[in-house]
Amino acid sequence: MIVFDGSGSMSEMGFNDLAEPRIFDARRALHRAVPPIAKLRRLGLSIYGPGENANRCANITRHFAPMADAAGPLLATVDALEPAGPTPLTAAVAQAAETLDYRNRPATIVLVTDGKETCSGATCQLAAHLAHDGADLTVHVIGFRVRPEHFDWNAGLDMGTDTAAACLAEATGGKYIAAESIDDLVSAMSVTLGCPVYGALE
Repeated sequence: MIVFDGSGSMSEMGFNDLAEPRIFDARRALHRAVPPIAKLRRLGLSIYGPGENANRCANITRHFAPMADAAGPLLATVDALEPAGPTPLTAAVAQAAETLDYRNRPATIVLVTDGKETCSGATCQLAAHLAHDGADLTVHVIGFRVRPEHFDWNAGLDMGTDTAAACLAEATGGKYIAAESIDDLVSAMSVTLGCPVYGALE
């Protein structure tokens, strides 16, 4: 299950006037990474950020649960995405875990985020609960062009490239991967989702 950052920061420009918003390169990376992965395993998609809910931190949309041949729907959804809103990544990951029935079956979540929780979610507390309650849940976190102003840092994290959401990966035996380029993001998606798990709702 992919939990994708659709918050307003994904529409921000880079360090110079020629740089494009992060979402452009994220789309390019997904177009390269997802089709071969989708041939091997079922994929689901949840996006947080944009939405019509008056409580902007409740704007988390589960577009579809894991299914076969998901490349087309997944890419179309991300291509149509207009980034907006805050970053309720903790609630989004919790929702994804419930979708996957994580207490009773093996499950994998890949969180793609460009920064920190901004909706007061207790990310590392959730990580501990998921690790304790899950049958075999792994959460991988991909920090895409994370910048210091977009993250809460703790000892052991690189202030320039790591997000505090890394504790989700650490607690569940997943990987935290910092991705700066399109190639980095393609590689990170392949590393975290490239090994098929047959028979599991992921």
